[in-house]
Amino acid sequence: MNTNLRRAIGTAAFAAVAFPALAACGGSDDSGGSGASGSKDKTVTLVSHNSFNASDEVLKQFTRQTGYKVNVLKGGDAGQAVNQAILSKSHPQGDVFFGVDNTLLSRALDNGIFAPYEAKGLERVPRKLQADAGEHRVTPVDTGDICVNYDRAYFADHKLAPPQTLDDLVKPEYKNLLVTENAATSSPGLAFQLATAAKYGDDGWQDYWKKLKSNGVEVVDGWEQAYNERFSGSAGGKKAKGDKPLVVSYASSPPAEVMGVKPQPAEAPTGVATGTCFQQTEFAGLLKGAKNPEGGKALIDFLLSRTFQEDMPLQMFVKPANQDAKLPELFTKYGAQVNEPGTLAPEKIAKNRDQWVKAWSSLVLK
Repeated sequence: MNTNLRRAIGTAAFAAVAFPALAACGGSDDSGGSGASGSKDKTVTLVSHNSFNASDEVLKQFTRQTGYKVNVLKGGDAGQAVNQAILSKSHPQGDVFFGVDNTLLSRALDNGIFAPYEAKGLERVPRKLQADAGEHRVTPVDTGDICVNYDRAYFADHKLAPPQTLDDLVKPEYKNLLVTENAATSSPGLAFQLATAAKYGDDGWQDYWKKLKSNGVEVVDGWEQAYNERFSGSAGGKKAKGDKPLVVSYASSPPAEVMGVKPQPAEAPTGVATGTCFQQTEFAGLLKGAKNPEGGKALIDFLLSRTFQEDMPLQMFVKPANQDAKLPELFTKYGAQVNEPGTLAPEKIAKNRDQWVKAWSSLVLK
């Protein structure tokens, strides 16, 4: 269960995946790129965060279709991987980068690490997910919602209705019950801060956090500590569970909690406060200066295919961007339906992210 819950974090990376990884393959292709016929070993290198996962059979199918073998090079969590891609942009480590999300997208685009490519199948992706539709430097691959999760048993035992909205979290009955991640060090923590900015605006989110702090919110460095150590409802945590029945996690955490459990329960032991969510979208892009741009384009096309998109939910606990892809029963039965997650335009995030995090840190951590 711990591995599945770790994969459920999406952009914050903890799960190890048994794929061959290349050392950084620097340098640009002076010939303008080589296709399958020109690639000596017929490989295409995918650079990603540690949570990337796909079934062996799916990657083998890509090889059968294109002649390219996929090598995966992992670079830590999403922030670390993006920063490394920026630092190595003159000598890119691979052909495709997967895993930059809408909270970090502007940083990657402003640093010019991607080459334009309009992927086949993009017409099956909702327009609202296409953050760079004008230039096609990145392709949306998956979505996920960061939300407050709750321990059903705790609230049943205490005869207390679980919170459902951000407004609920500052009410006296939920005092000292919530643990969240540091917005300066954690992707879910940052997304939760952005959820409050989306809800309360530039002038209101700080007042909200003052109320949340007064109501006893606990802040820890990252998701694993919050979910597996401090949250009382985690099956993947340590034997000595925490005492916080509310935690910032993912809308996909409940399906992860019941994966592999037999017999399957009527409902997951954790629930989702659907009025607290912020939508994350993960993108893939062709790295500028890639040694194998044709293979990279083929891989991006494959990432949008139903084959990959329908494999992805139970591998990385995210939802497909391709609207034709079907969700597995585990998601439809146990996952939360988030109809109106908080969102912010990537440009607004880019303009405000650093100052918001600085203000948040001064307000909440002091």
